[in-house]
Amino acid sequence: MMEPVIRIDGSSASADLGQPVLDAPKLVWNGSMLVFAIIFAIPYFTFSALLMFFCLTYATLLLGHSVGMHRMLIHRTFICSKPVERFLIYIGTLVGVAGPHGILRVHDIRDWAQRQPRCHDFFSHRRSLLKDLRWQLFYRFEFEKPPEFFIEANVASDRFYIFLEKTWRWHQILLAILLYAIGGIPWVIWGICMRVIVSAAGHWTITHFCHRPGQGDWDVKGASVQASNLPGLGLLTYGECWHNNHHAFPESARIGLEDDQHDPAWWVIKWLGEVGLAHNIGLPRAKSSREDLTKRLI
Repeated sequence: MMEPVIRIDGSSASADLGQPVLDAPKLVWNGSMLVFAIIFAIPYFTFSALLMFFCLTYATLLLGHSVGMHRMLIHRTFICSKPVERFLIYIGTLVGVAGPHGILRVHDIRDWAQRQPRCHDFFSHRRSLLKDLRWQLFYRFEFEKPPEFFIEANVASDRFYIFLEKTWRWHQILLAILLYAIGGIPWVIWGICMRVIVSAAGHWTITHFCHRPGQGDWDVKGASVQASNLPGLGLLTYGECWHNNHHAFPESARIGLEDDQHDPAWWVIKWLGEVGLAHNIGLPRAKSSREDLTKRLI
């Protein structure tokens, strides 16, 4: 049996009672990035800015979000030294979605809700893509009966993570100064505004389609939301598109479990292990411990 979500106590909570409400900080942050990108991206377009945008977006999402925030911080699928850990989390902070504590809250509450017998459409992604994106980018969910959320002591008390949580938006300024020094205003517009909104919207777009009916080998018993794999998108999504595998085996650092399921984040973690920078790297649990899963019939 997989380990339960240790940061959530939902014993007196309801995952389907409540409603999305406009969240002012998210509206200002994501809205300003969207508006600046729409207004200034074309006037300040250069090919060097476009190339930098693609490289920086992919690198920060791969190393920071997928490897650092998701597989290391959230799911603890591997362990590494503090300097390497903090480097990965800092890169994840630069993605511009949330700080380390915030990303834990967003992920774990959603994961808990999806594993309940019923959950609100805000967590199940049943609505249209445009409505779902509007909710995720500009709204928060206000529970009638909220779950209790806890962060493990070693993360909650880490001064570096506390600092990042309080200041995560402001680190874009430091990056903007560096980008301006290299490529001027075009690099700032494409490396900050365009990158942040594309990263956030791209993350929620993949999340939307990964939680709708589709391909996959496993169902989680009792869960109202069953994840899907999205074939052909492994390289583009750093391996996060193999989400049916991930829901079944959240303890595994490797999400693309088949040879043809490309998983760049796993390649990075595997390399970290080979050079001695990562250990206790998790893989899918033994067949004898999968009583919470049902194998789909093909």
